[in-house]
Amino acid sequence: MTEGPDPRTPVPRGPLPETPPRRAPRKVELTIDGRPVSAPEGATILQAARELGIETPTLCYLENLTPVNVCRVCVVELEGSRTLVPACSRKVEPGMTVHTDSERVRHSRKLVLELLASGVDVSTAPDFARFAERYGAQPERFAAGATVAQPVKIDNELYVRDYGKCILCYKCVSACGSDAQNTFAIAIAGRGFDAVISTEYDTPLTDSACVFCGNCIGVCPTGALMFRGEFEMRAAGQWDETRQQVTDTICPYCGVGCTLTVHAQDDRIVKVTSPAEHPITRGHLCIKGRFGWQYVNER
Repeated sequence: MTEGPDPRTPVPRGPLPETPPRRAPRKVELTIDGRPVSAPEGATILQAARELGIETPTLCYLENLTPVNVCRVCVVELEGSRTLVPACSRKVEPGMTVHTDSERVRHSRKLVLELLASGVDVSTAPDFARFAERYGAQPERFAAGATVAQPVKIDNELYVRDYGKCILCYKCVSACGSDAQNTFAIAIAGRGFDAVISTEYDTPLTDSACVFCGNCIGVCPTGALMFRGEFEMRAAGQWDETRQQVTDTICPYCGVGCTLTVHAQDDRIVKVTSPAEHPITRGHLCIKGRFGWQYVNER
């Protein structure tokens, strides 16, 4: 009987498998505002325009969320297209000719901003004010909508919901859903003028599926969702971003290594966010990372 190999003899190690090199994406040539640009295949018009330093206004778009095309502020003119197209989601195609600042585009953006501001309170939406000034928007041309008449919802210690400032951008729904948290605690309920952000069966937030991660706050562009501490400081006239220091640090709670952006005013932490471009968090945090810093203020 032939004896097998001695198990104590080390087996020669063969070559390790190597990952094949990733192919560079094919480049797409197009023209934006009369300037040629080469963008990776699969990029959007918005991303290609940013490569040229062209600022396209956005409200419902965020780099770490799937585009949903609801605010229509980013629309651009595409030669050969009957309608204006959303720059945040329209993929680049070879030979495209795009105009981001034509008279038709400016008129559309101005009207959208006016209609949005006529129905909601945009006083805590800094980007909105900048865009309105840029396009000469005059919301007073339209009668005020009923949305601003809603009372502020305060039903927990962490954050408040002021749907009188909500423009239904869908960012909070995306962050609560498959783009980040996968909790699906909120969604759009109703249709037309009755459309609102709501929990299931309009139950109180504390009785819903919400896990209070606060990722909805992190993506809200208008202040409709806000830290309760910030809300109370604003109501008391104490909130002053010019006096705040912003510092990046690492969350102390677990080993994931999430980056926290700490906002401090008068030597007290007033809120915590996370950078959207960070490869670990992509702007999202859990309840401990976003809200679990109060102990620092207790000296």
